[in-house]
Amino acid sequence: MELFDRQKEAVGQGERTLLVYVELPSTRNIHNAKSEFKELAESSGLDIVDTIQVNRNSALAQYYIGTGKVDEIAQMVKELELDLVIFSPELSPSQERNLEKTLECQVMDRTGLILDIFALRASSFEGKLQVELAQLRHLSTRLVRGWTHLERQKGGIGMRGPGETQLETDKRLIAVRIKNITKRLDKVHKQRDLGRKSRTKNELPMIALAGYTNAGKSTLFNTLTDAEVYAHDQLFATLDATIRRVILPASGEAVIADTVGFIQDLPHDLVDAFKSTLEETKRSNVLLHVVDSADEYNVEKIDQVEEIIEQIGAGEIPSILVMNKIDCLENFAPRLDRDESGRIYRVWISSKTGEGIDLLYQALAEQLSGMMTRARIELDVMSAHIRSEIHNVGYIHNEKVDDFGQWILEINVTHHYLSKLLNKKGVKLLWEQSPK
Repeated sequence: MELFDRQKEAVGQGERTLLVYVELPSTRNIHNAKSEFKELAESSGLDIVDTIQVNRNSALAQYYIGTGKVDEIAQMVKELELDLVIFSPELSPSQERNLEKTLECQVMDRTGLILDIFALRASSFEGKLQVELAQLRHLSTRLVRGWTHLERQKGGIGMRGPGETQLETDKRLIAVRIKNITKRLDKVHKQRDLGRKSRTKNELPMIALAGYTNAGKSTLFNTLTDAEVYAHDQLFATLDATIRRVILPASGEAVIADTVGFIQDLPHDLVDAFKSTLEETKRSNVLLHVVDSADEYNVEKIDQVEEIIEQIGAGEIPSILVMNKIDCLENFAPRLDRDESGRIYRVWISSKTGEGIDLLYQALAEQLSGMMTRARIELDVMSAHIRSEIHNVGYIHNEKVDDFGQWILEINVTHHYLSKLLNKKGVKLLWEQSPK
C-alpha cells in the first residue's frame, strides 16, 4: 500500500475529534482563523465533538501548551471517547509524540489536516503524486506511527544494512520513495511544458484563475468554459489544475486554467509540491483573482492570496479582482470599477447566476487588447458563412456588402485567429493594423 493510500485511511470519516485552537499574539489579529480551522476539519468529514481555545503568549517545548491544559484534554479524551485531537499551530515532531503518549490517541496539527484533505480530494495522477510528495516531506521528520508498509514495497529481506535500526530503515525507504516520486513528476512536468510551448507558439492568450479556497473559482471556470469541473461549497473542493480552450466574446480564442485554492499559512511542503501546477498562474497573460464578495473577511484573504502570488513569482502578472457571489449580497448590481488611469481593476459578478459575466468579458477584452489586431478582410460570396464565426470569436467594427456581393469586414481578433482565418478559402486580407 502506498503512503498516499495509507494517509487516506489515517483520518477516517466520522472519527470523533477534538479541535484545540491555540491563540498566540501573532494570530489574534486574524479574525477568521478559528472558524476556518473548524471549517477545515468539518470539510474532511470528521465528527467534531468539541472545540476548545487555549490562549498563550508563547509556545512551550514539551507540549506546545501547558501541562495543566494537557491534563484537561486527556480527561476529555477519556470521557468523550475521542479518536483524534487536532491542534491549530504546527507541532514539532517531539511535541506530537509527547501529546500522543499522554493523550493516548492520535494527534495531528493543522498542516497534517490540510495534507489529509488534499489526499482525499486529489483525483489526477499528477495531483496524487504531488500530495504524496508533500506528505512524505512533512512526515519524514516525525515517524511516529508505523512505516513498515513501505518496506514491503522493496521486499524487506536484503534491504536492511548491517546494524541499521528500524528508524534508519524507515528514513532510507522514505528517501527512496521521494526520489521515485520526483522522477515520475519530472516526466509529467515535461509533458505539461510541451503543452505550454504549443499554446505559446499559437499565441493563445492564457487566463489563470486564482484565489482563496471556496471563493467560487471552479464555478466561474465552468461558466466561462461550459466544463463540468467539480464545484462544491467546501474548502479545497478542487485540487487538480484544469485547462480548457475557449472562445471569448470580443477576445477570440483563449486558454483558461483553474488552479488550487489558497489558504492562510499554506504549508510550505504543499506550495513546493504544487509549484508545477501553479506555473499556469505564473505564465498567464491575465490573472483573475476570484474573491467571495459576501465574506466579511475578504480583505484579509485578498492580502493572503497576493502574498502567495508574489511567493510563486506571479506578482507582475496583470490581474483583475473578480468580486464573486454578489447574489449573496442584498440588492447589489454587477459593475466595473476602474482605477485613475482608466484601467478595469475590479469586476462584481455572480458566477452562479451569470450576472456580470458580460462585464468580465469586457474587462478581459481590454486587458488582452495587446494580443489583438485590427484588420479589414474581404469574404467572397461563397464564404459569407464565416461572418457568423467571426461574430462569435471576435468583434466586428464595420461591415458592408460591395457591388459584387462580397462582405467587407473591419474586425478585431487575436493574431492567432487572424492567421487561421486567412488560411480559409475565400478570405482576403485588405489591411492589418495592430492597436497602439
